[in-house]
Amino acid sequence: MEVNIDLWCDDTSLLDDVGRYRRLVGKLIYLTVTRPDITFAVGVLSRFMHKPREVNWTAALKILAYIKSCPGKGLLYKKHGHTHISIFSDAGYTGDIGDRKSTSGFCTFIGGNLVTWRSKKQDVVSRSSAEAEYRAMTHIVCEMA
Repeated sequence: MEVNIDLWCDDTSLLDDVGRYRRLVGKLIYLTVTRPDITFAVGVLSRFMHKPREVNWTAALKILAYIKSCPGKGLLYKKHGHTHISIFSDAGYTGDIGDRKSTSGFCTFIGGNLVTWRSKKQDVVSRSSAEAEYRAMTHIVCEMA
């Protein structure tokens, strides 16, 4: 996904065929099961299902171009000889221009293999990046308990 792109801009025209956008984003959502590298970008595009604009369609096409350019980036599970559990979390402070809510994300590895991942907008607006990080850590601890 392009950095600093304004997907919320209202100066581009609405799409004529909303169903085409919805079908494409639905297929991309299905693809995130094996391609965690596109999960965040697809999640952002899914926020515009009700009124997609040309800028949203262009961003979806760029995700398709990315997928076509690197077909071997899916998940690969290997035997590492251990079953240690590792969890990583992160938060993007005020990442959403539309409502200024932070985005939390986490991933869980078992035996060195990625088994779960998620990114989600936080429910409240954080006052600092530290607060957003603490909320992300709290969410992953509750998820793992």
